[in-house]
Amino acid sequence: MRAWPGGLVPVTEGRHLVRGEKLVLDADVVVVGSGAGGAVIATELAEQGLDVVVLEEGGHTPPDVYAKLRPTDTMRRMGREAWTTTALPIGDTPAIAVTMGRTVGGSSTMTGGVAYRIPAPIVDRWERELGLQGYSARGMEPYFERVEKAMLVRDVPVSQRSRSTTIFDEGITKLGHSLKPMRRNMTGCEGHGRCNFGCPVKAKLSVDISYLPRARARGVRIYSDCLVERVTVRGNRASGVEGRVLNGRNGKRGERLTVNAKAVFVCAGTLHTPSVLRKTGVGRGRGVLGRGITLHPSFRVGALFDKDVNGWDGALQSAYSDGWEHEGITLNSAYLPLNFLAATIPGVGKDYMRRIADVGKLAVFGVLVHDEAGGRLHRGPGREPWLTYRMDPRDKQRFIRGIHVLAEGWFAAGAKRVFLPIFGQAPIDSMDDMRKIDAKIPATHFESASFHPLGSARMGTDERRSIVQPTGETWDLPGLWVADGSVFPTSIGVNSQLPIMAMATRIAAEFLHRWP
Repeated sequence: MRAWPGGLVPVTEGRHLVRGEKLVLDADVVVVGSGAGGAVIATELAEQGLDVVVLEEGGHTPPDVYAKLRPTDTMRRMGREAWTTTALPIGDTPAIAVTMGRTVGGSSTMTGGVAYRIPAPIVDRWERELGLQGYSARGMEPYFERVEKAMLVRDVPVSQRSRSTTIFDEGITKLGHSLKPMRRNMTGCEGHGRCNFGCPVKAKLSVDISYLPRARARGVRIYSDCLVERVTVRGNRASGVEGRVLNGRNGKRGERLTVNAKAVFVCAGTLHTPSVLRKTGVGRGRGVLGRGITLHPSFRVGALFDKDVNGWDGALQSAYSDGWEHEGITLNSAYLPLNFLAATIPGVGKDYMRRIADVGKLAVFGVLVHDEAGGRLHRGPGREPWLTYRMDPRDKQRFIRGIHVLAEGWFAAGAKRVFLPIFGQAPIDSMDDMRKIDAKIPATHFESASFHPLGSARMGTDERRSIVQPTGETWDLPGLWVADGSVFPTSIGVNSQLPIMAMATRIAAEFLHRWP
């Protein structure tokens, strides 16, 4: 293996490659995508001696650089479509903002670092009802443990909770519940409250800090600014990938890109893995690829107090409650940076200015909905697919139930006014006002976002109803594997980073077992 200064193979930025020269590479394995799935696959395979190339569509922004960026700059520079992707609503459904990363390290660099295991009832059902042997809580335990050790997953200390979180805890304690400490991949957190926009002290151990340096130390070659368009086939087997280096004018498609490999892993994420598979002919005629997507619609409820809260002082996400998990909702702490939080406060003119003046007295808590599979991808006119989403009536009820739970918790904590995630809804002053918040309100009025799109290339035991086998290899094409959130067969009801990484660890083990 070639010796590199400092022991790490440098990241090659495609945008700086010489124009007019086609990029041709050879490897044992090529990995498309460098996020939670791709980083794990590359590291696990390289540490077993395989020659691996990773291709990332986004640019390369090192931790020392993004630590100094403003949140809005992080969105523009590292977020996919600057976080403007929206699930287009069908029927009685809200428009849901879908946030994703487009950078070396993928969405892992732009999450809160929350690290939950998939709840046992869900994965046990995968094994019992879907036939995915070995995917029970017991079967997945060693893979979760491996990732948790590598990512230094641990409980968030109570001392790092913001005042916003502790006040909400006081409220739901009066209702017979309490908050539990979140588990996050971190070390040395100082509570700057901007985890989703690049930790300024590199305390959040996203894959660009935890896994990719290990991969580079093993000789993995990482190329940023490289758009993979299709998988190549030779002798009815995947033989590499083709695409374009994004070194054209203004970052557009430039020189042709070819990687010859013995195996291909597509880890481009739930919204973009299907486009690579579709152009390769995977899933043709089955009506499965790009359908049945879950989003975990999320929202927040704010509360105004008479006292200072200063909710930005502390970890962005530090505590949660699964007390309502049986109803399909999970309560999560989340306090956005002030410039984002201010944009969510209702009102215009003088009313808005008065509310902004009291932002230091505003507390916030959120809810994640364990949703049904209502999303579907469509080919767009350009690179980005269109995502449509139809909210199941049960999910609308979960959404409304979550609003009620948060409002009740805030009023129990002494809030004088509560701000609901409903467009056009005036702030409420008591639980009596909550009687108006029921199923009669159109879901199109809900304010919602998603951070966990899953399930567009599902795993299964029936070739007619799934895209990949339980091993992670596609049914259609030997040598073509998928290891990202797109393979999840159902909604998981928790933050997806750790589950994706555990799933990728298992798939890597399956691949290595079959490697010649």
